[in-house]
Amino acid sequence: MSEMRNDSLDLYIALSRASEWVNAHGDRDIRKHGLNRTEFGVLELLYHKGAQAIQQIGSKVLMSSGNITYVVDKLVKKEYVVRNTSTEDRRLIFAEITEKGKQFIEDVFPRHAEVIENAVAGLTEDEKKLASKLLKKLGKFAQEGFK
Repeated sequence: MSEMRNDSLDLYIALSRASEWVNAHGDRDIRKHGLNRTEFGVLELLYHKGAQAIQQIGSKVLMSSGNITYVVDKLVKKEYVVRNTSTEDRRLIFAEITEKGKQFIEDVFPRHAEVIENAVAGLTEDEKKLASKLLKKLGKFAQEGFK
């Protein structure tokens, strides 16, 4: 079989491998604190954006709503999150970070950000900005084409 390559496949492979390795750094750091990437992502979302409807968290952390319910359950057990029913619509359940959850993020997030910074240090600041801009453009295009 011939070695047929094209730029799109090369980009796909490079993007996948880079994502895997950067995620590996982040995941290793998060696991040290007894969480997985999704739990940490939900907790970080609630910390920075405030209470969120559980039904909407999935789209913000790229997970299905069924999985988010499970993740929120785990965070509730760890006392990092509480559930609150909406006063306007009882069908809406909000997840909200607790004081214990806030303290956890405040303790862990600066070091986690440093781990990510070190993982992507192979690019200059200008290259990071350009890569971020291009990947956002690529992601939006791929999302639109998926509908």
